[in-house]
Amino acid sequence: MSAIGAPRAKSARDKAQDVMYQAWDQAEPSKRIALANKALTISPLCADAYVLLAEEKAKSAKEALEYYRKGLDAGSQALGTKAFNEYAGHFWGFLETRPYMRARAGLAATLDALGDVEASIGHYRDMLRLNPGDNQGIRYLLARCFMKSRDIESLRQLLKQFDEDGTGLWLYTRALISFRDNGAEDKTAAELARKACKANRHVPAVLAGAKAMKSSMNGYLTIGGEDEAAHYVDEWGFDWVTTPGAVDWLTKIAADMASTQMDRRSMH
Repeated sequence: MSAIGAPRAKSARDKAQDVMYQAWDQAEPSKRIALANKALTISPLCADAYVLLAEEKAKSAKEALEYYRKGLDAGSQALGTKAFNEYAGHFWGFLETRPYMRARAGLAATLDALGDVEASIGHYRDMLRLNPGDNQGIRYLLARCFMKSRDIESLRQLLKQFDEDGTGLWLYTRALISFRDNGAEDKTAAELARKACKANRHVPAVLAGAKAMKSSMNGYLTIGGEDEAAHYVDEWGFDWVTTPGAVDWLTKIAADMASTQMDRRSMH
């Protein structure tokens, strides 16, 4: 009989997860892969091991898809039906839900890459239901999928759902959709464009081809930085360029803002 207050013995799944923490600390891919395989020998319900194998061992998107599917199944079994239902609406806030969410995000992104946008949308929608706080930034991926599928009404609803998002990535898309809906004279579109320019001043020039794209070198984006602008234009540039008058409209707003700022500086 265990003593009162004694720490809970680690389960096989806990031990496997500890191995994954070691794997993420490794610099060499071969060592990470070996540790992921080791984790699965300890517990086949280690979803993060499948995620790592999908990212680093898979030789094709289809092979990655199978790893992600196994990871999703493992994560679901690890949680169990009772916990899954209890945590719904608060996923990611509980550490044990995160492997499942990482596997599902990978699965959805891979489905999108393979051209099954509708299946990807289904996963992203449900992930936002499970975690409305969206710690993973799923809304950005879902917005892109809605645009790809030309489901503009769902995109409008999503933009409204997260209307407090003040990032350039979100504000520029809100401005674009408002411009498309209501035209260049729309005050709401103009205000959104000004807010977007304040959030990231580089996007208009990159969209107009007046400034070269400077992509991130490490996979991370600098909020308000040139790499963030490059990422946004890479994702949404086609939609801006193919919307008649949109880039000229945005460029004019950015120029007017810059001119106003210069006038203010000259007054001091």
